[in-house]
Amino acid sequence: MLKQGLEIKQTQKLSPLQITTIRLIETPIQELAQAVKSEWDNNPVLDDEHPSDKKDETENQPKDVSIEEMKDDTGDIPAYKLRVSNWGKDERPEYNTFSVKESFTESLMEQLGFRNLSSHEVEVASFIIGSLDSDGYLRRDLDSLVDDLAFRAGIETDYEEVERMLKVIQEFEPAGVGARDLRECLLLQLKGNESSEDFVNARTILTDYYQDFVSKHFQRIMARMGIDKEALRSALARIVRLNPAPGGQIDDSYSEQAQQIIPDFLLELEPGGHLKLSMPRFPLPEVKVKRKYAEILEEAKTSKDPRTKEAAVFVKQKVDSAKWFVEALRQRHNTLQTTMQAIVDFQKDYFIDGDESNLKPMVLKDIAEVTGFDISTISRVVSSKYIETHFGIFPLKYFFSEGLENQEGEEVSTRELKKALQECVDGEDKDNPLTDDQLVTVLEEKGYKVARRTVAKYRDQLGIPKARLRKEL
Repeated sequence: MLKQGLEIKQTQKLSPLQITTIRLIETPIQELAQAVKSEWDNNPVLDDEHPSDKKDETENQPKDVSIEEMKDDTGDIPAYKLRVSNWGKDERPEYNTFSVKESFTESLMEQLGFRNLSSHEVEVASFIIGSLDSDGYLRRDLDSLVDDLAFRAGIETDYEEVERMLKVIQEFEPAGVGARDLRECLLLQLKGNESSEDFVNARTILTDYYQDFVSKHFQRIMARMGIDKEALRSALARIVRLNPAPGGQIDDSYSEQAQQIIPDFLLELEPGGHLKLSMPRFPLPEVKVKRKYAEILEEAKTSKDPRTKEAAVFVKQKVDSAKWFVEALRQRHNTLQTTMQAIVDFQKDYFIDGDESNLKPMVLKDIAEVTGFDISTISRVVSSKYIETHFGIFPLKYFFSEGLENQEGEEVSTRELKKALQECVDGEDKDNPLTDDQLVTVLEEKGYKVARRTVAKYRDQLGIPKARLRKEL
């Protein structure tokens, strides 16, 4: 049986200004200028010339109109036509400061040019080079490359030719490039006629006892190879000096890893222990409308022509978009300033000297309660932002951590506990590394109450291997 009734729902719809503000709050300082440029370039009614680039205007030239000179009067244009309803999620602008050097791919292609190869072989080798990842590895099987060469590049080849061209690339610098796994990468770096004992033993270990090497079963390796501890130590020292990521030796000009960090905040310690917070004041652009579009708005006030009214709606929407953008920039500055000041006040003891033991447990909710902002807003402020202090540059996320109680019942940050855990591992006997159970005991002696599973979790987060894998000769 069908029933008919009314249902009242309460929904919240973000305004264009709120959407723009949220987007800009997420944007770090090094991307902000590009965001402004993109906004102005994509708005046809605005003056797109930078004030410093403008030539002197003569009396006969039409001048663009400042938004302050224009009355916000659109005649009898219906209000609903002035609302923007097509706001979508904009792509994040990519604006990085690069270290411009020869890229990894360019280096390999240059070396390829010195080889005596046919044009067909060069095409195959070039495709392989383009398939290498940023570490210099070929993570795809050769059969897949054969198919891709045929279907994507229209190049007919076979497994044997692709393998032959890969071996050519594996002779390039840096040594180890073109490897399909870590073992092959290390062995490529040990190619040659060197006959020293440590060189020969290193090749033998990687060729015949790689799994024992990875698992650090040193006694088994010595027994099977018939070598003593000193010879094994020399061979391992040779292996450790090899580069596991040869692609990283050459900076890629178009890699995010090559970008420079530009701090969004500056914190200075003044005499008397006073902390002074500042941030670059991004200059707010002036909204100036091109004369021809300003005239359309003026004409629409008295015109009865529907085409003129429609054009005025378009211009008004674009002008409002620019006004919202400038206001969003202003709100971004105020939001970031207020949030960062709250973080500095909360962690004042830490920011005085940078001692991690003074870093209090702090979560997003703590700062949200102080500032009155929503937790999601605090999260956006913290994301991808950095602060320069008198003891280093840090991401804002660094200052947030949960809390645990020590044996005195005092709350300590998980970062302090991780630091204590790292110190325990750094000071252990590498011939007999501490197990997780032993680390629990050592931490308890230092005054930290912590469970074994917590130690294991923090050890993993710190990138510290299990005890067996930390063993050294």
